[in-house]
Order: sequence, then structure tokens, then C-alpha cells
Amino acid sequence: MSGGWLGGAGGRPALALGGRTLDYRALGRAVAAFELPDDGGAIVVRPEAHPVETLVAVVAGLERGRPVLVGADAVPAEPLPVGTELALTTSGSSAPSGRPRIVARSSASWLASSAPLAEATGAGPDSVVRISGPLHVSMHLYAALHALQLGATASDEPDRGAIVHATPTRLARLLDGPAAPRTAVVAGAALHDRLRARAAARGVRLVEYYGAAELSFVAIGEGDGLRPFPGVEIELRPSAVGSELWARSPYLALGVVGGGMLRRDAHGFATVGDLAEPVESDAERRGGSGEPRFRILGRGDAAITVAGETVLAEDVERRLGELPGIAAAIVLGEPDELLGQRLVAVVELATPAEPRLALAAAEALPAAWRPRRWHRAEALPTTPSGKPARGAVASELAAGRYPHIVSSVAAHEAEVGA
Repeated sequence: MSGGWLGGAGGRPALALGGRTLDYRALGRAVAAFELPDDGGAIVVRPEAHPVETLVAVVAGLERGRPVLVGADAVPAEPLPVGTELALTTSGSSAPSGRPRIVARSSASWLASSAPLAEATGAGPDSVVRISGPLHVSMHLYAALHALQLGATASDEPDRGAIVHATPTRLARLLDGPAAPRTAVVAGAALHDRLRARAAARGVRLVEYYGAAELSFVAIGEGDGLRPFPGVEIELRPSAVGSELWARSPYLALGVVGGGMLRRDAHGFATVGDLAEPVESDAERRGGSGEPRFRILGRGDAAITVAGETVLAEDVERRLGELPGIAAAIVLGEPDELLGQRLVAVVELATPAEPRLALAAAEALPAAWRPRRWHRAEALPTTPSGKPARGAVASELAAGRYPHIVSSVAAHEAEVGA
């Protein structure tokens, strides 16, 4: 039934979302009773739709061969690519307005990754998969559909979910709660060592992956760098700002409506502009050989040139997030007469640590990586998927809405008499 998306049957629990519960029998009936649009066009699922209704509509569309558009108010004027079965709205973290684009894909492109992900995470029919964000965000919708395809339970109840799909930001908040998951499947940004340590202290197994709405799964790992996700070929190609990651796999989207970063070549490889570098695996450090590993450095369009050196904002953010007292950070570039550009940090503090921020950064970071201006945010904004909303922070900073902390390392040293 449903083209492979409903793997459970009978009274097995399927959904526990938004205060509603359905077993597989009831979910199957709801899917069968779903009324398709009379115009023969795509099913439109608005972002505010109840999560149970979202999944009923999506499975109904996939089962009956009707395209489903999730997270939009209407079908776009521009036609969807031929073969589109599932269309997902997404907004880039760098867009001030969060302007959405629509990623179009086939059902098969998501189904193909189900078995490899289940093997990597240990998910199966008896699992409860916790959904940590709204279903109009692709990573959360995939997590719910993956649970249904396995015959497992998709739940957003805080005391349930042995397996959770989350961004690092949401994982940090989950670790503050009383019920930690057994396994956390983490994507959307790089994990820093402090968060890894917190997860280990709670007995949480971390499965990290790199992907994008346009590329789906690209690489996966558990702390020793990332390796290609099963079925994915990866190439690191030189670009003006570093080694750009290109991937070829059966998981790629058909195309994007409304712009975006997706680029393809004539050989079936695609990229969204993320940069990566090789890393030495544990086996290689012991003198042996192992599968090539790498780490994601960040989006090439977030590169900032400081005194002729290319600095990746996301790399600096990861390092700042490891400093005591900083809960999260977003780094931006601004013009500087001497350096060309300089770094500005907007930080969310875990403790009243601002007098020590600049000096700690000076000790921890190379000179070009050190923010010259610091601002404080009570809580840094995030996109619907939980990623840092870089564009929104830039707009708020320009409007003067973030209090200034300290101008530079030199200013800090003057304050303390260094």
C-alpha cells in the first residue's frame, strides 16, 4: 500500500503528533478517504496544517500519483519539473526575508535512502522516532515518513522517542530536558565538541549526516569525520574559496523552483556550494588505511576575506560555540579599511561572560578569525528547520537591535590593563 510508505498494519501505533494518535489501521483509512483536489492538480499542504493531516495528505498523494506541495499556500506560477511527486518549500539561512524556494523530487529519491539510514541508526518497526520540528521542513518530514515506511511510530511527545532527528540547536535544548533520546540523528550544522560531550554524558549516541534539501543524504559519520552515505559518490573540486563538495546519487532532487544554490554538471553531479576538507580517520592515524573521511566547512557564500585570508563564518561559529559561556554564535563580515573585511560576532550567552569573550577568542582563534566587534542577543533566531538565521541576524544588527558588548581584543586588553 501507498507505494511503500506505510510499513505497519493493524493496531500498531503509527502517529502521536500534535495531541492526536493514529494506529496504522486508522491511518490507512484516513489516507483512503482523503479527497483529492477536483482540478487534478497538486495537493497543497499549508505550513500551519496539523502534522497528522500533513502526513495523511502526503501519503495519499504519493499513493495515488498526485504531486504534493508541502509548506506553501498555493502552487507556484512556474511549473514543477516533470516527474515531481513531492515538492518541499525551504528558505535559506542567509535570506533576510526567508524567501522560500521549492525543491522538487520523486518519491523514489527518498525511498531509496530508507534502508541505509535504518541500518545506520538502528531504527526498525519497534522504534519510536521523535519529530523535533515542523513537518513543512524537509528533514522533519523525512523523519516522519521514514518512521512510517519502517512500520515504526512517529511522535512529538517529549517523553517518547528513542531516536530523534534534530539540528544541533534543537539537540542542545533536548539535552536540557529530563528525557534524553537513545540516538540523535543530527544535521543542519556542525557539532562542536562541547555539545558532543554533553550528549556523551547523557548516554546519547550521535549519528551525524551532511545533506541538503536539494541533495538529500550525502555523508554520514559518528565523530570520526564523515564518509559518503551508501550509494553516494563524492568529489571535492577546487573553487575560489576552497574545495567545493559535489555529489552524485539516486537521492538528488529533480530541480528547484524559485532560485537557490543547486548547480549540476553534465556527469550527474550536483552541489549547493558547501565546502569540505579531507580528515584523517582513526585507522589512518594508527598507520593503517580506511575509507576517506572529510568534514564540512560551511557554505562558500558565507566566506569572508580578512586581510587576504578566506575565513568561513560557520567554522568560526563552531569554534566560538566551544568557548565557555557562549551558547550559540553567528558571525558576519563588515567592511574594514585596513583588513578589507572584519568579523562581527552576535552571541547568545549561557552565562554572564561578556567581559572575557574577546580575550578567550584571541587565545582560541587565529588572528584573521577573531571577531573585532561583539554584540549580544537574548536568543539567536533560527530558521524553521532549526538552523541559525544568518540573514535575520544581519538585518537586526543593521537596525541596531543587538546591544554592543566590546569592540575588539585590543579594547578588551585596554579595559583589563593587559
